[in-house]
Amino acid sequence: MESSGRLSEKVFLNGDIYVGKFKGMLPHGKGKYTWSDGTVYEGDWEEGKMIGKGQIFWPSGATYEGDFSGGYVHGSGTFTGSDGSVYRGSWRMNIQHGLGRKQYHNSDIYDGSWKEGVYEGSGRYAWSNGNTYIGNWKGGKMCGRGVMKWVNGDLFDGFWLDGFRHGSGFYRFADGSYYFGTWTKGLKDGQGTYYPARSKNPSLKKWCSFDGHEDNRKGLLSHSLSVNSEECRALKPSVKRSLSERISINGFLRGSGRISQRTTSLDEDWSIGDYPSEFSSCDTSCILSGTSGEGQCEVQDNSTVVYEREYMQGVLIKERIRKSAGLSFKSKQRCKFHTKKAKKISCVDIFEGHRSYYLMLNLQLGIRYTVGKITPVPMREVRASDFGERARIRMYFPRKGSQFTPPHYSIDFYWTDYCPMVFRNLREMFKLDAAEYMMSICGDDGLRELSSPGKSGSIFYLSHDDRFVIKTLRRSELKVLLKMLHSYYNHVKEHENTLITKFFGLHRITLRGGKKVRFVVMGNMFCTELRIHRRFDLKGSSQGRITNKDEIDETSTLKDLDLSYEFHMDKSLRESLFKQLTLDSTFLESQKIIDYSLLLGLHFRAPEHLKALLEPPDTLQKHESSTPSDGATSGELSPNGLLLVTHEPSFVSTTPGPHSRGNTLRAFSVGDKEVDLLLPGTGRLRVQLGVNMPAQATHKLLQDDIGTAEVELFEVYDVVLYLGIIDILQEYNMRKKIEHAYKSLHFDPMSISVVEPKLYSERFIKFLDKKVFPDQP
Repeated sequence: MESSGRLSEKVFLNGDIYVGKFKGMLPHGKGKYTWSDGTVYEGDWEEGKMIGKGQIFWPSGATYEGDFSGGYVHGSGTFTGSDGSVYRGSWRMNIQHGLGRKQYHNSDIYDGSWKEGVYEGSGRYAWSNGNTYIGNWKGGKMCGRGVMKWVNGDLFDGFWLDGFRHGSGFYRFADGSYYFGTWTKGLKDGQGTYYPARSKNPSLKKWCSFDGHEDNRKGLLSHSLSVNSEECRALKPSVKRSLSERISINGFLRGSGRISQRTTSLDEDWSIGDYPSEFSSCDTSCILSGTSGEGQCEVQDNSTVVYEREYMQGVLIKERIRKSAGLSFKSKQRCKFHTKKAKKISCVDIFEGHRSYYLMLNLQLGIRYTVGKITPVPMREVRASDFGERARIRMYFPRKGSQFTPPHYSIDFYWTDYCPMVFRNLREMFKLDAAEYMMSICGDDGLRELSSPGKSGSIFYLSHDDRFVIKTLRRSELKVLLKMLHSYYNHVKEHENTLITKFFGLHRITLRGGKKVRFVVMGNMFCTELRIHRRFDLKGSSQGRITNKDEIDETSTLKDLDLSYEFHMDKSLRESLFKQLTLDSTFLESQKIIDYSLLLGLHFRAPEHLKALLEPPDTLQKHESSTPSDGATSGELSPNGLLLVTHEPSFVSTTPGPHSRGNTLRAFSVGDKEVDLLLPGTGRLRVQLGVNMPAQATHKLLQDDIGTAEVELFEVYDVVLYLGIIDILQEYNMRKKIEHAYKSLHFDPMSISVVEPKLYSERFIKFLDKKVFPDQP
C-alpha cells in the first residue's frame, strides 16, 4: 500500500502517466494525470475520481477550469474552446446547465439560462452585428414571450415558437409606425392593425405586460438552433479495468472539447445572426424611413388613418382604412396580446375572494390524486353502480397534508371525483394515456384562464399544451351530465367518430365556507398547429344570432347570421359528416337536450393567385445585405392550395387527438381510399371526422362590391375545417318550456333557439345541410 502523504509517479501500460498522491492504488488528493494522447488533468482527486477543483488541457487547445464531481465537470467553471469561444457558468455532468454566459468565436454572446446544453428559460442573445433578443427560450430556440431588436431600429415584442414569431405581438418599425396582430411561423396570419408613423397609438405600457400568453401551438422548424453532439457523460469505473481506463472516463477527456459542442452560435447553425426584420412590400403606407425611434411617436393628428388588415400565411387579403379616432374597442384591445382572452392564472378574484390561482392548484392536486388512485386498478367493464351521483370519491386536502394527501401551498379544500371508473374507461376508450393526461393538466407549466365565449358566465381553463379545456359547471349542468352519462358512455363506445364533446373527468371542489365549484374536463376541438382564423357557434336559429360588427376580431366566436360562407367538400367526406351529425343529434334528442351547437373553426389558405404578394428574397437583401430569407420567401409556407393524397400512416401522426379518436376518412375523389391532407410547405395531416377536413369556402359578393347586377361573382377560399358538437348539458325542462312559450309571443317560434328537442334536432340538421354544407349540384 502506497502512502497518501507522498507524491508518486505511476506509468501505465497504455502510456498514461499519473503524478501525485495515492490512497491505496487510487489517486487521492492533488495530482496530475496525462493521457497518451496528450490530454492533461491537474487538480483534486478522491479515490480515483476527479472531485473538487481542477483543470483540463486538450491537445486541440481547448481548456476547462473549475469544479468537478464524481468524475464529471460539475458545478461552476470556465470552458475555452479551440475556436476561441468561452463559456463561463454552471455545469451538470459535463453539460452546460444553469446560468451561464457564452461568447462565440464570431463575437455573438448568449447570457442566460441553460438546460442540458441548450438555451432554456430566460436569456439574452446579442449578435455581433448589434441585433439582440431578450426573452424566453426552449430547446435552444426562441420560444415564449420575447423582444427582438434590430440594429436598424425595428423592434418586435410578442410571442415566439421554435425561433419564429408565432402568436400575438406588435412590430415597431424604425420610422415609428406600428403593426399589432398575430403571426404564424414568422408570417403575419390573421387580423391586425397598422398605425402609420406619427399616428395616435394606444399606450404601449399596457401592451408590454408579460402576463399574456397565447398560441402556444406546436410548430415545424426547418432549421435547428443547436447541434446535438455525442453525449458527454462519464461511465462509472469498473473494478476489472486498469486505472487508466477507470479515470479516462470513456474518452471524455480525450475529446478535444466535446463539452463545448452541445450548442453553436445562432449564425453558424441557423443563419439568423441577422434575423429578418419585418418588411412590408404589401404595406405601401409604411416604407421605412431609416430613422430610429425609441418609444412612441408624438401624436400630431388624433384622427390619422389606420389600416385594419387581415393576412393569410403572410399574404394581405383584406384591408379596411379607418380614422384612428373611430377604431372599435375590439380593434384597440387586439393590441394587448389578448391578455384577457388567454392568460396565465394569477390573482384574479372569482368566488367571494377565493383566487383562481388557488382554484387551479386545487384542481391540479385533485386530478393528480384521482388519476394516480384509479390508474393502478385493473380494467373492467363498468357496472350500474359506477354511475350516478353516489358513485364518487371524496377526499380532504388540508394544507399541511395528511396520511393520504401531500402538503401543498393552496388553501384547505374537499375534492369530489364523480364516477371515477366510468371516466377512467372513457379516457382509455379515447386512447388517452394517463401519464400524458396528468402532465398536460398538472405539469409545472400550469393552466391558462380563458374568458367565457358565451353567456353562461363559466370560467374556462386551457392546459398548457392546448389539448384540454376545463369548464366550470352550474349544479343543474352537473346533474344533467350525471343523468345522461350511462347513455353517453354507450353512444361514444358505439360510435368512435362521434362529434360530441369528449368528457374526461367530472369533479367538484368545496372551499371553506361551503362554496362549491364544479368542473368538467373536455377535449379541445381546436388543438392544431394551424391558426384558426374564424370561429362559429351554429345552432340553426336566427333570433339574436348575430354579432356586433364593431366587436368582431380574430378571437371572436361568431354566430349563425354572421356566416356568409358555404362549404363544399368531397362527396364521401360530406356523407360521413352528415351520417355522424344525424346519429349525434338523434342521441341528444333522446336525452331531451337542446341549445347545443356546432362549433366550427376555419383555417384559411392564402389564394394561389396572391402568392406573388409574398415578399421576394431580393426585397430582404436590399434592406440588409446579410439578412437571410425568411420562411415566407424560402417557400416554407407558400400557399399552393389543398391536396388530398392516399393515407400513409408513416408520414402522419396517428396519435389520437383530444377531440378525435376515429378512423381515417375516405375520399371519393381519391378512389374512395383513406386520405391525408397535404398542405404544401406546411405539412401532411391525417383527415378524420371533425379534424383536418378540407373544403372550399364560397362567399357571394354583393352588388355593391362588384358594381353590377348583371353577373354573380364569388370569393372562393381553400379552408381546413375543425368542428364538433358542444354545449350538450341543457335539458328541455320546465324553465325552458316557459321560456319557449314567452318568446313565441314576441318572435317567430321557428327563429328562437328554445324549441322542443325533436324540432331542435331537425332544424339543426336542416340548417347545416342547406346553408352551411350544401350538396354540390
